[in-house]
Amino acid sequence: MQTIHANGADIPAIGLGTWQLTGEQCADIVRQAIELGYRHIDTAAAYGNEVEVGEGVRRSGISRDEVFVTTKVWHDNLAPDLLVESVEGSLERLDLGHIDLLLIHWPSRTVPLEETLAAMSQVRETGCAKHIGVSNFPSGLLRRAVGLTDTPLVANQIEYHPYIDQTKPLAAARESDVATIAYTPIGRGKVFEDPVIREIAERHGKTPSQVTLRWLVQQDRVGAIPRTSKIERLHENIDIFDFDLSREEMDRIHSLARPDGRMVDPEWAPDWD
Repeated sequence: MQTIHANGADIPAIGLGTWQLTGEQCADIVRQAIELGYRHIDTAAAYGNEVEVGEGVRRSGISRDEVFVTTKVWHDNLAPDLLVESVEGSLERLDLGHIDLLLIHWPSRTVPLEETLAAMSQVRETGCAKHIGVSNFPSGLLRRAVGLTDTPLVANQIEYHPYIDQTKPLAAARESDVATIAYTPIGRGKVFEDPVIREIAERHGKTPSQVTLRWLVQQDRVGAIPRTSKIERLHENIDIFDFDLSREEMDRIHSLARPDGRMVDPEWAPDWD
């Protein structure tokens, strides 16, 4: 498994996203993913499935230190006391001893960022989380966050797929050795029917989703967390390390970005780049 090195963290480049996975299905897909070779599992307090994610990790039988588990604190819980309480709840639900990467799920418009980052740093110092980072931070806010704490931020998890131009947050991340982890990486399935991506996929004997994930992880310090509930897709999404895209193919996929390409834009979102 390819690994991203970022500010002291080694993050597996492909992980399993678990948004909307619940109950026994969630626990079982996590177990199967790990048995197939996944070493990065992504969840969040807001997903309501941390119990099942932890259960799936334990069922896999693999050593805890071999699985990189990410969870997140919701934007309503970013005041220091609430953040610590949220992390304690996540630790109890996961029941895995520690969190490998703790993220601010969405930036807050009301809680000062320096207070949240101080609390995140405290959580890291106590050993509850090995690493900290952010999610859904545009470039300016990411630079500000990096400058507000002495604790290294290791990742910014953002919407990233061929239809959105994320040049600015990618550049801001690389300036500070921060990894970019792509969620919604196959554009909610839009890549399946994209003629450019289909042509490239046929050339390589791969699927459109494999080409898209390869396009992501072939970029400097970029990983992806595709979500699936299907075992055949688990196989497909991790089978991307036996081919390379040419510079021309990479550029053609980059050229698919368009101004209206963003798919995730809730009312609490920050001002995007």
